[in-house]
Amino acid sequence: MFYLVATILLNVIISVLFKLFSKYKIDTLQAIVANYCVCVVTGCLSIGHIPFSGATFHAAWLPWGLVMGCAFISIFNLLAYSTRVEGITTTIIASKLSLVIPVIFSLIVYKEHTTAAKIVGVLLAFPAVYLTTRVEGDDNKPQSLLWPVLIFIGGGFLDTITNYVQLHFLATAEVEATYTIFVFAVAASIGVAIVVIMLLLKKIKLQWRNLIAGICVGVPNYFSIYFFIRALHSNFLESSASIPVLNIGILAASALTAIVLFKEHFNAKRIIGISLSVIAILLIALGNK
Repeated sequence: MFYLVATILLNVIISVLFKLFSKYKIDTLQAIVANYCVCVVTGCLSIGHIPFSGATFHAAWLPWGLVMGCAFISIFNLLAYSTRVEGITTTIIASKLSLVIPVIFSLIVYKEHTTAAKIVGVLLAFPAVYLTTRVEGDDNKPQSLLWPVLIFIGGGFLDTITNYVQLHFLATAEVEATYTIFVFAVAASIGVAIVVIMLLLKKIKLQWRNLIAGICVGVPNYFSIYFFIRALHSNFLESSASIPVLNIGILAASALTAIVLFKEHFNAKRIIGISLSVIAILLIALGNK
């Protein structure tokens, strides 16, 4: 129970921090690069050593780690931007409903057994994302579909790769830890390279507040993943139930936070969208049994 609740709260904290970036004039790129550096250090400290060696560069999962590292930093920047522009609720729903993409992939590639519940859940995900974005912004116009759709596709792509790598390459806890830290390291390296280039071109200036913001995001980001893994390995819920319960918990907690802290507007369409999101996740979970 503790790990499940902790994972939900940490995900909400990350969303709130992203929302505060514009208020405190945080450079998103610098903060996210610092975040991934913190994740690498925290990961190494948690296992007690630096897990990389010469063998790492001959590992079968190496190409997938490079792809995921690139996807990590791209999607995390997209999440941060969308949270500021589109709001916490829209971004969270698009992110959590992206689980339908690995479900579709598994049905097509692995020929997994499907049910009517799972099919209906997948189909409901698309109107759920659409309706959630139909809230009017400050200019009295519906918010753009672009960023939620990109998050939906990007998150689904990332989840699909994660599931594939987990199934085919990560046989032990040690390999899982090494792979996870490697992906963080790739994301951090790409980010550092971009920041250095922009510094040389005098496009940006390093500021302490961006580093502090990155540390504030990095610590909960790493532990949200750590507690999520612990939640899956606990006996509180079966893994088939843990993921949908977690997604629904994050969605509900994020929506409540958005209302209380940031006064996000909720019209009838958005409420219907949130309701469809919960139903879709539940149906997909039921379809796995």
